[in-house]
Amino acid sequence: MIGRLRGTLLDKQPPWLVVDVAGVGYELEASMTTLVALPAAGETISLYTHLTVRDDAHLLYGFLREQERTMFRALIKVNGVGPKLALAILSGMDEGAFRRCVLDDDIKSLTRLPGVGKKTAERLIIEMRDRFPHWEAPEAALLDGGEGEPPAGSPRDTLADAEAALVTLGYKPTEASRMLAGLEGEPSTEAMIKAALSRRMAG
Repeated sequence: MIGRLRGTLLDKQPPWLVVDVAGVGYELEASMTTLVALPAAGETISLYTHLTVRDDAHLLYGFLREQERTMFRALIKVNGVGPKLALAILSGMDEGAFRRCVLDDDIKSLTRLPGVGKKTAERLIIEMRDRFPHWEAPEAALLDGGEGEPPAGSPRDTLADAEAALVTLGYKPTEASRMLAGLEGEPSTEAMIKAALSRRMAG
């Protein structure tokens, strides 16, 4: 089991990143909450990780904070929630915001997340509620993270990358385009996605 990696951040192409550890490049998938808080490529980072072993692949997921990984592991135990949906949930809201939705029975906010319908939201609330009393409520607000590095490509490339990342998270292409409308001035792909998700959650 790979539980943590420390190395040089080589690349960020949301929702993917590559970390060089002693000459070995590890490809990880991460939530936007983690990605927007990471420094620029070339910097040293440390990530908590979760390894999923399938018949056709070994998939590694990275988290900047241990509490986010704990949430991820709790989410994938919920009936009908796999790693992709768990990352989409953590991309749309941090642990604190999700905790508030569950404890307040806020189905409306949960159903704004990609892949979360009313039945899934109800199941999340029922199955996750009893797991929270043992956790300290984090202070971070919805998608409260640092900005990524300035974009290396043109605004058109940044917009295309942001749209592709949103589609990967589970949004339909037309919905992703609407979410990104008017955000071309954001300084990076990560910042653009962060703004789009915040706008989506605000309704």
